[in-house]
Amino acid sequence: MQKIRNIAVIAHVDHGKTTLVDGLLKQSGTYGSHEQVNERAMDSNALEKERGITILSKNTAVRYGDHKINIIDTPGHADFGGEVERVLKMVDGALILVDAYEGVMPQTKFVVKKMLGLGIKPIVVINKIDKPSADPERVVDEVFDLFVAMDATEDQLDFPIVYAAARDGIAKMDMADPDGDFKCLFETILEKVPEPTGDAENPTQLQVFTLDYDNYVGKIGISRIFNGRISKGDNILLAKADGEMVKGKISKLIGFHGLNRMEIQTAEAGDIVAVAGIETVDVGDTICDPQNPMPLDPMHIEEPTLTVVFSVNDSPLAGQEGKHVTANKIRERLDAEMNTNVAMRYETVGEGKFIVSGRGELQITILAENMRREGFEFGIGRPEVIVKEIEGVKCEPFEHLVVDLPADNAGTIIERLGRRKAEMKAMVPMGEGFTRVEFEIPARGLIGFRGQFLTDTKGEGVMNHSFLEFRPYTGNVESRQYGALISMEDGVALAYSLFNLQDRGVLFTAPQTKVYKGMIIGEHSRSNDLDVNPIKGKAQSNVRSSGADEAIKLVPPRDMNLERALEWIEDDELLEVTPLTIRIRKRWLDPTDRKRYGTKK
Repeated sequence: MQKIRNIAVIAHVDHGKTTLVDGLLKQSGTYGSHEQVNERAMDSNALEKERGITILSKNTAVRYGDHKINIIDTPGHADFGGEVERVLKMVDGALILVDAYEGVMPQTKFVVKKMLGLGIKPIVVINKIDKPSADPERVVDEVFDLFVAMDATEDQLDFPIVYAAARDGIAKMDMADPDGDFKCLFETILEKVPEPTGDAENPTQLQVFTLDYDNYVGKIGISRIFNGRISKGDNILLAKADGEMVKGKISKLIGFHGLNRMEIQTAEAGDIVAVAGIETVDVGDTICDPQNPMPLDPMHIEEPTLTVVFSVNDSPLAGQEGKHVTANKIRERLDAEMNTNVAMRYETVGEGKFIVSGRGELQITILAENMRREGFEFGIGRPEVIVKEIEGVKCEPFEHLVVDLPADNAGTIIERLGRRKAEMKAMVPMGEGFTRVEFEIPARGLIGFRGQFLTDTKGEGVMNHSFLEFRPYTGNVESRQYGALISMEDGVALAYSLFNLQDRGVLFTAPQTKVYKGMIIGEHSRSNDLDVNPIKGKAQSNVRSSGADEAIKLVPPRDMNLERALEWIEDDELLEVTPLTIRIRKRWLDPTDRKRYGTKK
């Protein structure tokens, strides 16, 4: 029996999980001396590298002495909370990272609640102790208070603490000690994390917690072996969540070491491996022995809370920039996404329209961003929350929102959130002129709030939220205050007409951009929509004017990226997403259609 430890690294977004895993990989001697390794090596996806966040949980394994330590790096963003919950069922211990200044944040509370509920004993790592504003003692007290509030057992409250600056590869057991390397962290893991339970002699039981996809071998289920042995070529039974049993055969068995995956012949209880060859495999399924099938409990996967409609692009400029533009191509791409992403669903509604449900705006914009990079062209509507009927009462999702902001802006933000039906729960000074305010708010109230929040706090505010529960519907929530500037002509926008329009509001369009009738070129400074002509040039006459032409000075247009645009639009507007541009348009391009629809509404 090999000596194994299985741990997950969990924390709030940006507290340093992936950087810590980097340090563990480097200091365990996993990389050869000749290997060049990028920073945050586990974030392999292009979007993860750009945004500096983890989107998919990933696993790796390191050798320390004669032990193998399987490490799972998890996402910290609230939209990917379901991913964290599943991973925790696969491990025997967890490293909880907490920023030495920010302390306990909403996602920390979310993951700690899941972890304590599963009876896992934590190792608390206070990270970023090298920050000038770090206050590790206060943060340790916060973590202890959180554990007490969440009804942790005596054993869980007796947690070891490691102080670290993961970026510099420094760790120590006491703040008074000199800086050391990660040796003390490795020793703590071996000492405090229990060995995996289960026996290699029992009937086989593997549970799948993440999916991967390979064009060559198809679906791959990354799973933990709870009991027994598994070998390449074994015949198995797949127990689905609904009780169905499917026969299958393991065509490939894959083990992990560092950033590499290698084919292995056999593995036994306690290890984490990837299996290929079973096309119908899903998250939570059990792979068991055909002679003695003993399925494990299927996993609960978090419900989606938001939906958006993806549709075929039908604007006048459709098909000019994208490679994949048809409904069939979009459907194939959504099918491929659902193969590996269990937190999302989609259904076809009408001709060329698909309702995609997910856990939040970030999850949906990441899917849209990946699709446009792959050459897709499509339209997206405004996100809407999923409303359920629970015991005859209409209910909607509520979020727990935490904002850290300069104390001078607190009044403005509290007032704005009040109009969005938020209820203030706590207000704590954070030192250095910052205040932390906690709210409970309908998820609808958060759609489109981030841009406004950043403007009000001059970019210094930080907001984080996580799903609370479904509660009775709260009525109308205030949305965008300003109207839109809508082009009334097809053509190319000219600097002369944009110069005359910029007094009317904020423009999104630069000169020489193609525009069409019904396309939104800016935000009006008042609450009503305004039809404007952005393609009118200066009339030239053959009489010389006495004054020279005045130089045209244009204010740079507001850069509307996918996330900002999706938050900005209203119900009667759409985003046209192509590989090169993001355009905002009215759903009805013709002004008479818009009026007709407006009166109906």
